[in-house]
Amino acid sequence: MKHSKWDQRIRRAEELAMTHPFASEVLLFYKHLAGLQKAIYLGVEQAHGGNHRNSTASLLGCQLDTDLLMPKFHEFLSKLEVGRSNRIAQSAKDLNSQHPGRCRDLLTSAWGNAPDFQPALAGTESLLAWLFLQPYAENLADHKPHSPLRGTLVCCPFCLGKPQVGVLRQEGDGAKRFLICSLCSTEWAYGRIVCPACGEETTDKLAIYTASQFNHVRVEACDTCGHYIKTFDLTKNGLAVPVVDELATIPLNIWAHEQGYVKLQPNLLGI
Repeated sequence: MKHSKWDQRIRRAEELAMTHPFASEVLLFYKHLAGLQKAIYLGVEQAHGGNHRNSTASLLGCQLDTDLLMPKFHEFLSKLEVGRSNRIAQSAKDLNSQHPGRCRDLLTSAWGNAPDFQPALAGTESLLAWLFLQPYAENLADHKPHSPLRGTLVCCPFCLGKPQVGVLRQEGDGAKRFLICSLCSTEWAYGRIVCPACGEETTDKLAIYTASQFNHVRVEACDTCGHYIKTFDLTKNGLAVPVVDELATIPLNIWAHEQGYVKLQPNLLGI
């Protein structure tokens, strides 16, 4: 079932919080957030009955269903008020107390700018709107018409968002690389030896770094544009959930930043 991926993410966050104490706070917050996002996803699914009037090959053609989402947004904010992040919880409480028109305008604006969203640069209110809209966008992506995806796109073929992480999946005698969108979680095939930020293909300019602590994770950096992305090798650890494991491997982000690289798309912590 489509929504089983949410349970997988929640379980993985719980497991990693126990085995990675240094990341337990953010992982437990993510577990709480993923539970709320799952409810949004299922609520949209139930309301549409699997038949989306917004069914389209691109997020650009989708109108935000504010009548459906506004009550869910207030519920989302109310439940985040008791979350584990004081900054986010306080902002959720403040936003929830404002006039409904303010929240509607915030969601509409966030939806229009979602593909270009940068967590590290956004205010907390914009971050809340983006976190709320992620499962809505993911639900739309799950119901889009299936068409062949080119392997050279540097942004999501559905919503034009930037990739959050990469993943290596078994294919034949080797592994094939995919990128996962930071907004709608769409996966698309991408070349193994190509920078997802600038398209650089020169092997000498593409560096791969690994650490024994995380043997299924690769920091893939580009010396041409200075960006990096983390890729999770499922042929080494089939239990990994890339979008969750990304939060548990923050030491790799810190190391990459110390080397002068910039993450292609910061995670929900802005890292």
